[in-house]
Amino acid sequence: MRVLVTRPLEDARETEAALKVRGHDAVVAPLLFVNFHDGPEIDLAGIQAILATSANGVRALARRTGRRDVPLLAVGPQTAEAAREAGFEDVKSADGDSIALTKAVPAWASAEKGPLLHASGAEGEGRLAKMLTAAGYCVRTEYLYDVGAVTELPLAVRNELAAGRLDAILLFSPRSARIFADCVVSAGLGVEASRLIGVCISQAAATALAPLNLRDIRVATRPNQASLLECLG
Repeated sequence: MRVLVTRPLEDARETEAALKVRGHDAVVAPLLFVNFHDGPEIDLAGIQAILATSANGVRALARRTGRRDVPLLAVGPQTAEAAREAGFEDVKSADGDSIALTKAVPAWASAEKGPLLHASGAEGEGRLAKMLTAAGYCVRTEYLYDVGAVTELPLAVRNELAAGRLDAILLFSPRSARIFADCVVSAGLGVEASRLIGVCISQAAATALAPLNLRDIRVATRPNQASLLECLG
């Protein structure tokens, strides 16, 4: 299959490689781009563990501290792998979403042993910190990056859609799904996009595709790349 990958570039390259292993061709066209925030070194003194809910959170934190000895609790396998690549020594994965990470934290950290630091994006909804605070933990949130969005599909992608040369699109968030739908509608390519299979990381992402009449919408059984690729077939 010929698959459109709309993740930020560094993540998209990882997905492109995974698709290639499975015999698919990837068309990489990021709809989102990451802006890392500059600033002083992040103070990790007294921090019991780091909470990471995205690979970009790990990358942003790694730019702002040289320490790699603080345990890092990752939301899922891609985030955990990014942490290991960045050199963090003690990495654990909840293999799920923020709710799964909240449930996993008590097995790895005690509320009495010090605060947790959440390496977050500026758009972070704060659900993780709220749930853990309610469970008795002290959570310090550092907003280390933001994610911008394009306002239109690249010309090459519009041409691919118009020519019917795309079979599927992978959507890793409700936001990327909304942006894709908006861009398709504004480009007048709704009919052409109706040939696509939409493979979504969550039901919320699938719902965001409502303006488009895709020929099939599939939702991953778990919120990670491996499950998305299983849905693709």
